[in-house]
Amino acid sequence: MIDESELEPRRKPAPVKDLSLLGIAELEAYIAELETEIARTRAEIAAKRGHARGAEALFKR
Repeated sequence: MIDESELEPRRKPAPVKDLSLLGIAELEAYIAELETEIARTRAEIAAKRGHARGAEALFKR
């Protein structure tokens, strides 16, 4: 039998930030933080794709 907790997402989405409370400088800083996080995430995806390609090449022999 399946436990209902197994059907729930492992991670809950981050709460939405109320941007109306932030000033222009704070919003610009927030955008910079998000862009940094996006770049970090893209680098991690590229690394994982590289690992996957390496594993595929190894097992195709």
